[in-house]
Amino acid sequence: MNLLSDILQSFTPITLAEMEGVKLMNRTDRKFCFHISKLPAILSQIQPNYKILEVEQNKISRYKTLYYDTSNFNLYKMHLYGKLNRYKVRHRTYLESNLGFFEVKFKNNKGRTIKSRVNRKEVPDGFDETIHSFIQSKSTLNSKSLIPAIWVKYNRITLVSRESAERLTIDLNLEFTRNDTNLCFEKLVIAEVKQDKKQSSVFLNVMKENNIREGSISKYAMGIAMTCDVRQNNFKEKLKTISNITNDSHHTFTSH
Repeated sequence: MNLLSDILQSFTPITLAEMEGVKLMNRTDRKFCFHISKLPAILSQIQPNYKILEVEQNKISRYKTLYYDTSNFNLYKMHLYGKLNRYKVRHRTYLESNLGFFEVKFKNNKGRTIKSRVNRKEVPDGFDETIHSFIQSKSTLNSKSLIPAIWVKYNRITLVSRESAERLTIDLNLEFTRNDTNLCFEKLVIAEVKQDKKQSSVFLNVMKENNIREGSISKYAMGIAMTCDVRQNNFKEKLKTISNITNDSHHTFTSH
């Protein structure tokens, strides 16, 4: 981790305020999963071309997210069967910046991700009228059918391209908590390129050079598949890939 810290220190910092122009609330997403041992070399390769988000002098930020679904996991099933025009509903806390938002993410039939959110610092203990109205205005979901499904925590490095409207998020130490089950993935990296439209970038070129293939995986769907007794059909290959990356023995499973 010292090597990683040293490399991150070499990036030019950017503030949250300076990132305003690269929010990309309507965007295309491309994801990559790989073992953390590859991360230092990849960061060194892309360092000249990206700036790093720094919050309260931290270049790695902690995220804590509570996802909601129906009692029979309808939103998960939409992901499972690859349905477009699908939703994610969540509350996300940004621990370093002490911010919180209630969010609705929509993946449309053109493959674009549209994110809407409202300020809500505290995790809702049940939905009030504001949250009900927000969900109903941003989705076709019945907000009264949604219940807490799973906690997802991770540490995130956020990079911003010097050349184009592109953000790159690199998530580490992924952790799922549902009821009394806790799963931690300390060796897994999930990187996501977020762009206004699909185009080439330094990071994408480095992924190609390192023979790391694009592979979409929803952290929410992954967490539900691994902690609940649900169908996994179309995710089995992706879960196998995750297992191969981490060697299975590198994640810890705790059941209290």
